[in-house]
Amino acid sequence: MVGRVGPGTLRLTEAHRFPNRPVRLPDALHWDILALYAGVLDGLRAAGHLTPLTSIGIDSWAVDHGLLDADGALLGNPVHYRDTRTEGVAERVWATVPAAELYARTGIQYAPFNTLYQLVAARDTAQLNAVRQVLLIPDLLTYWLTGARGTELTNASTTQLIDPNTRSWSAELAGRLGIDLTLFAPLRHPGDPAGHLLPTVLTETGLTGPISLTTVASHDTASAVAAVPARAGERFAYICTGTWSLAGLELDTPVLTEASRRANFTNELGLDSTVRYLRNIMGLWLLQECLRSWNDPDLPQLLAEAAESEPLRSVVDASDPAFLVPGDMPHRIAAACRATDQPVPQTRAATVRCVLDSLALAHRRAVLDAQRLADHPVDVVHLVGGGARNDLLCQLTADACELPLVAGPAEAAALGNVLVQSRTHGDIGPTLTGMRALVADTQPLKRYEPRGAPEAWRRAERRLDGE
Repeated sequence: MVGRVGPGTLRLTEAHRFPNRPVRLPDALHWDILALYAGVLDGLRAAGHLTPLTSIGIDSWAVDHGLLDADGALLGNPVHYRDTRTEGVAERVWATVPAAELYARTGIQYAPFNTLYQLVAARDTAQLNAVRQVLLIPDLLTYWLTGARGTELTNASTTQLIDPNTRSWSAELAGRLGIDLTLFAPLRHPGDPAGHLLPTVLTETGLTGPISLTTVASHDTASAVAAVPARAGERFAYICTGTWSLAGLELDTPVLTEASRRANFTNELGLDSTVRYLRNIMGLWLLQECLRSWNDPDLPQLLAEAAESEPLRSVVDASDPAFLVPGDMPHRIAAACRATDQPVPQTRAATVRCVLDSLALAHRRAVLDAQRLADHPVDVVHLVGGGARNDLLCQLTADACELPLVAGPAEAAALGNVLVQSRTHGDIGPTLTGMRALVADTQPLKRYEPRGAPEAWRRAERRLDGE
């Protein structure tokens, strides 16, 4: 994405799009990181044909990482967080550091794929014994582009090895778990310089240097939250939608209570010393996997049919680990409905309606729970990311949350990325409030008012809870 930013100006242009296809090998499910890097190079080449480039910033998903040897070479393709190698690892960790203490120290919710559990799962392997550096995915790509190594803080906070109060590594915790923190490159913060494109990269892409890389909030959710178009003083919740839904609040301090842990909320670090207090929800992955199982049918037609389907006939727990791995999603949704004595969807449209009703219900629960646990009421929900293009999901979420919902921008992560670069280079003012005002003033947004029948959502919630 090429961003053009200045006073009163914020435009994105898509320069290049490339696939991200995990590969299953006999040992594990992996990311094809070399194909991704080739796609980045192709994208930089295409971007350079559109306009001269001032700066580049990289954001990606969290927790996954590349392992480098003493020569700085990659020791195999990074393992995908949906791989099953971490099954049962959490219990081994909790035997050393109980779950309640782990949460009190890091504020990170339990998820089987957290970097901490991945590193413990890899302990005593030949690969990990040869490691001299661990780089999270955006930091790995930055290293290949510039030769410089660092660990960006918002992404590092998802490893479950950062203290959210000090915003630095938790050395005592890592020591108890046998994790060598010196394997991680020094921490960087959004706005820090991350080097310049190497001569070989300039040659490969046809770009004219020097071109700097700027550290952004490299966890894509951190970048997306930075681009939430909230006005000054607005009390808001956010839902960042895509493969995952990340629903919660922006806070000044973490919530580290036992009640918060039991509700499975996480305290990830955000831009400008903020905390992203949120719950991970399986998100549009449920719909994406259904479409893949059906060989990619006409989605607009399916959504139109789903809108006419019976509402809240069946709902499933959108955070159920049963939905995590790739596979036959319609079959698993049907099994979940059967297990909870609900009608099994008989058509594709009914399955899609079940998915979207379930996501809206999960959004409701996260927004309500976050307000209660953080003692932080809100007046509006901002839904950003790919789900902002889905009118049915947006309206159902407004209905379920019983709050007005503002949808957009769809490319929030890219906008947050370029905004941090732009303020670093002096193109816009320094405040997060000002950045958000620029998004609100320049990007297309759509407002959804909640419709009636809140009791229907409460009944669905009780049904899902087995009441």
